Amino acid sequence: MTVLPFLAAGWIFLVGVYGMVTSRNLVHAVGCLAVAQSSTYVLLLGIGYRRGGTAPVFSDIPVTTPVVDPVVQALVLTDIVVGATVTALLLSLVIQIRKRSGTVNPEQLTELKG
Repeated sequence: MTVLPFLAAGWIFLVGVYGMVTSRNLVHAVGCLAVAQSSTYVLLLGIGYRRGGTAPVFSDIPVTTPVVDPVVQALVLTDIVVGATVTALLLSLVIQIRKRSGTVNPEQLTELKG
């Protein structure tokens, strides 16, 4: 097992968090959140990877053949769907903020209106 996928996941996460912290636009912040969230894909795939493993289809391979974990693959697919849903929801909220306040700059959104 190598540490490269874990380092890549950490780097992708840090880039996303840095973008969120330094963002001057809510759309940019949502995009950076999606980048940070995508680091979990790399992390999960790094955990589920098995050197020399094949797809978990057991129809014509010997019982002793190493296979990759299908649960991790299912978790990644679920993570992708949840990430897309959260991104779509946040972007719709940004559109509503733009309609109500006229800006997407977080620094200009200081006054709460009821």
